[in-house]
Amino acid sequence: MSVIAVHAIITPKPEHVNDVQAEMLNMVRASRQEEGNLRYDLLREEKDGTVRFHVQERYRDREATQAHRDSAHYQAYRAKAGDWFASAPEVTVLEEIDVA
Repeated sequence: MSVIAVHAIITPKPEHVNDVQAEMLNMVRASRQEEGNLRYDLLREEKDGTVRFHVQERYRDREATQAHRDSAHYQAYRAKAGDWFASAPEVTVLEEIDVA
């Protein structure tokens, strides 16, 4: 089984930057408690007046990645924050091959 890395880029509407950040901080705390989660980091980028959040995640395997997506906290976040995004989140799922 290979470790799975996920990188997500979230672009909130300007009026919801603080809302998204607050909800993402809740996601950080809850996601780090998941059994199969190895890492869950939140980063903020601000360029030309646009704020984007980057989420870098690592999971033990694909099953743990799916368990995260199925979790109550993830489902609640998506239901609450969906209208706060300027565009759909960009999510890349990667299988780690050789990572230090």
